[in-house]
Amino acid sequence: MSTTLPPPGPGRSAAWATDPYANALRTGRGPLFLRRTDGWLLPLDVERWCGDADATDLAALRRCEGPVIDIGCGPGRLVSALAARGHRALGIDVSEAAVDHTQRLGGSALHRSVFDPLPGEGRWGTALLLDGNIGIGGDPGALLRRTAVLLAPGGLLIAETASQDVDEHVRVRLDDGRAPAAAPFPWARLGTPALLRRARRQGWRPADQWESGGRAFVALRLDRAVRTASQSADRTNSTAVISSQLPRNLSGDMPLAGS
Repeated sequence: MSTTLPPPGPGRSAAWATDPYANALRTGRGPLFLRRTDGWLLPLDVERWCGDADATDLAALRRCEGPVIDIGCGPGRLVSALAARGHRALGIDVSEAAVDHTQRLGGSALHRSVFDPLPGEGRWGTALLLDGNIGIGGDPGALLRRTAVLLAPGGLLIAETASQDVDEHVRVRLDDGRAPAAAPFPWARLGTPALLRRARRQGWRPADQWESGGRAFVALRLDRAVRTASQSADRTNSTAVISSQLPRNLSGDMPLAGS
């Protein structure tokens, strides 16, 4: 794993490297919240994240095609479950504690933001944005454009949405009720209607939507034209990722969308 990272970008927040989050992952339990500036709290489901993939997770993972990139992989339950089912899978996360946990489970993971240069750009078969990660960076439109660059033509995005019809862009802090609250960072919450509206404006095609275990999901299909336009917009911020930056348990070859 590379220990030298680019400066913080749109999706990186030092908050996720602070003790409350790292401690929660180490112990496997909360409490841990995102606290809005008005005091409203969003509980984070640390126990579920640190457990094995459950039936709801597996229903989403069965829809994955080709090699999979898990954006905001957390402690790695999804990467581990995918690897156990024969998928080539890579997790990325801005938390070192999350990446270390994923690697201890035997999964491949990089300490990196989705907005950093990544291996296999334009050749991933599926991208995952589960566990609220559609909120990364506080700008779902930018996140959708970046995801389009990562996917192969015809690639699939599987996103988890809020169960309510919400379209919220806020600044939040990580809070465990014990340590001082971390620095604020931008976050977003989207329900299914809001995500579909944004995705259609960018040319994504809805492929599926479902609910399971009280959680809501959307699958979006990437058209070739969407990927080409997104690549053009992203090119000025792209640099090569050399094989020495990859973890030892991930091949340096670019993934094949059909593998």
